[in-house]
Amino acid sequence: MIAGILTWFGSVLLLFVMSFLFLVPYLFVYKGKTEELLTDKTAIFLQILSTIPAHLLTLVIVWAVVTHFGKRPFWRTLGLTWSERVGVWTSIGLAVGLLAIGLVISQLIGGNKPTAIDQIINSSAASRYTLALIAALTAPLVEELVYRGVLYSALQKTLNMFWAIIGVSILFTLVHLLQYYNNPGVIIAISVLSLSLTLVRAFTGRLLPCVVIHFIFNGLQSLWIILYPYFEHTGTGG
Repeated sequence: MIAGILTWFGSVLLLFVMSFLFLVPYLFVYKGKTEELLTDKTAIFLQILSTIPAHLLTLVIVWAVVTHFGKRPFWRTLGLTWSERVGVWTSIGLAVGLLAIGLVISQLIGGNKPTAIDQIINSSAASRYTLALIAALTAPLVEELVYRGVLYSALQKTLNMFWAIIGVSILFTLVHLLQYYNNPGVIIAISVLSLSLTLVRAFTGRLLPCVVIHFIFNGLQSLWIILYPYFEHTGTGG
């Protein structure tokens, strides 16, 4: 279990460390007020960009833990194969269904203030496109490998399936709180997504369906991130 917890902690720590390392050089040339740094377009872009190396390093950590530095097969050990219970079309249906549920929840129980993600989307085109790229390509894979792959497996072996499901679902939601703390609807939607993905992992014994569901879920959101300003400009957006 220790390896699973340390892998999760390392993935979170890397996000903060890389963000700090990317921002430090910019601080030396930044001429604005300190309190304005949170809304500075370049600072926001650098923080988003720092997520890419953080995710790549996390993949290295996951590989080292899962394979014992190359002594075991990576994909097979993680269970990255299809399940008889949940195949391709079921995964697609679950992804679309979970996204629809999330949209309904966020609309019914929304927040009045823009979230950190909203600020990123509205800050600059570079930040918006980079965020969409990360959300569609690296985040689903990295998060599933860490949470439903390494962490779930560790908790399930040490505790049991029930507490593994609860623990992983809670930790996944908590990590996203900084992004959506002022929007309870989105937090609830993320909780539903996390619990659903972890249940799929638990009852199929496979990780691949979770990865595919997450990829589709985030991919559709990324499409919205890219197109949102155009909808807003034409008056068709919310």
